[in-house]
Amino acid sequence: MKLTERWAQTWADLALDVPENHVLQTLLDHYKEPHRAYHTLRHLEECFGQFDTVRNLCTHSGEVQLALWFHDAIYDTRMSDNEDRSASWVESVLTAAHAPDAASRRVRELVLVTKHNGLPTTNDAGLVVDIDLSILAAPPERFDEYERQIRFEYSWVPDAVFRQARSAILNQFLERPSIYSSAHFRNSLEQSARSNLKRSLARLDSTSR
Repeated sequence: MKLTERWAQTWADLALDVPENHVLQTLLDHYKEPHRAYHTLRHLEECFGQFDTVRNLCTHSGEVQLALWFHDAIYDTRMSDNEDRSASWVESVLTAAHAPDAASRRVRELVLVTKHNGLPTTNDAGLVVDIDLSILAAPPERFDEYERQIRFEYSWVPDAVFRQARSAILNQFLERPSIYSSAHFRNSLEQSARSNLKRSLARLDSTSR
C-alpha cells in the first residue's frame, strides 16, 4: 500500500476527515531529512508492514496507525525531547481534525511510549512498541544495515562513547524477561531479536579492545 493510501486509511479508521495536504507533505519531508539513515520513510513502511499482521489485534487500529506515522516525526539525535515534540505535533493535528479528547490523549501516549524507557501498559501501546522494535528481529543482513544506519545518525558521537551507550541500550533489552510485549511478536520475533542483539554486543565488545 502506498503511503498516501495508508494516510487515507488511517483517517478513515479514525472516523475523521483527512487533514489538509500540507500536513502529510510536511510529515514526509521530516522523514526525508538528510541526517536520517534509519528513521526514514523505509522505517515507516516497515512498521506498517508489521502493523498489517496485527491490525485485528488492535483496540483502536486508527490510533495505532497514527502513532506510527508520528512516532519519529521529530528526530534529532542531539536532542532528548524528540518523542515529546512528536507527541505534541500529532496532538495538534488531532485537535485541528476535531478528534475526541480521549483519542488525542491515547495517541499522544502511544507516541511517548516509543521512548522505550518503560514497559507499555495497554494493548495498543504494547503493539506500537513491538512494531517499533521489530527491526531487532530482522534477518541478519537487514539488522546489520540497521546498525550501520544508527551509527550514521550518531556519527557526531566518538566511537568509544557510542559503543558504551549502544551496549547499555542493547543489554537493557536483553535483560527483559521478553523483548516483546504481545504474544504475537514474542512467538514470531523474540528468538531472532535475541540472537541479533547478542551478535551486535559481541561485535561492539570486540571493537572496543
